Amino acid sequence: MDINRIFEITTSSQFNKLALEVFNFQYDNNTIYRNFCGYLGKSKSNVTTVKDIPYLPIEFFKSKKVITKNQKPQIVFESSGTTGQIVSKHYVSQLAIYVKSYLKTFEYFYGNIEDYCVLALLPSYMEREGSSLIYMVKDLIKKSRHPKSGFYLDNKVDLLKTLISLDQSAGKSILIGVSYALLDLSEHHSINLKNTIIMETGGMKGRRTELVRDELHSILKKSFGLAAIHSEYGMTELLSQAYSKANGIFNCPPWMSVSIRETEDPLTTETFGKIGGINIIDLANIYSCSFIATQDLGRVYKDGSFEVLGRFDHSDVRGCNLMVL
Repeated sequence: MDINRIFEITTSSQFNKLALEVFNFQYDNNTIYRNFCGYLGKSKSNVTTVKDIPYLPIEFFKSKKVITKNQKPQIVFESSGTTGQIVSKHYVSQLAIYVKSYLKTFEYFYGNIEDYCVLALLPSYMEREGSSLIYMVKDLIKKSRHPKSGFYLDNKVDLLKTLISLDQSAGKSILIGVSYALLDLSEHHSINLKNTIIMETGGMKGRRTELVRDELHSILKKSFGLAAIHSEYGMTELLSQAYSKANGIFNCPPWMSVSIRETEDPLTTETFGKIGGINIIDLANIYSCSFIATQDLGRVYKDGSFEVLGRFDHSDVRGCNLMVL
């Protein structure tokens, strides 16, 4: 397949047509996904619309090498996990696709990366190898070409001074941080920012008590003097990200979409506004699996935007995950 067609999508009809082409390609070339489809009685002959496409449970990335045949990984991204926990592994055969995806997504939502100073507060991610988020942010920092772009770890005083200085210069700045680190920073000092985007990537990583997004954003808005907090929604198993510019309402780039499945019947789609499990189509995942059933709970609205409301715990998982594969 010509991967460039994926990044040229502008309409829903183009998306649907390519989604079916990608399904057929992955059915033919991804043994894990084809076997999973077989257990559900799904094949190219009876998958004729996007709604017919099965979603591979994300847990497969913990136990299987999810990659199309004849592809060799250039890099392996790994999810975070506690000691002894099995982590997800994403075998990425063409790193250039990931780079193109996150650069085009950033441009789609925020414009030219060179217009920004990019600051990062991601200490827990920096402590391990194989983070796709760190890979992306490092590259955004490099491509921003701003002399003050970079990672900040424990020196909160310097970071606050840099934020204030950049904000007063009236240039565009963005601080990308894991939730607990942004909370730590917000408790250190309160400032009023006008030209800075604060973007949380989620996760307390066991460092602090989990907060619902509304509560987290309320604290951060008050501390940084901002009307809205931005959010990034991505994961190890994907090559694309969704972004929220306010109120935890996320939007996808044109080659990515989200739908909701019933919690009691994972093969049934929920209607708009109903809470259920989040299913993702990420067409950039062409050489892995583009159709993934996540462990996140959320709801989707008619305009395609969505909210993330939490995660399934073990007792919430219903139906057939077919982990016998």
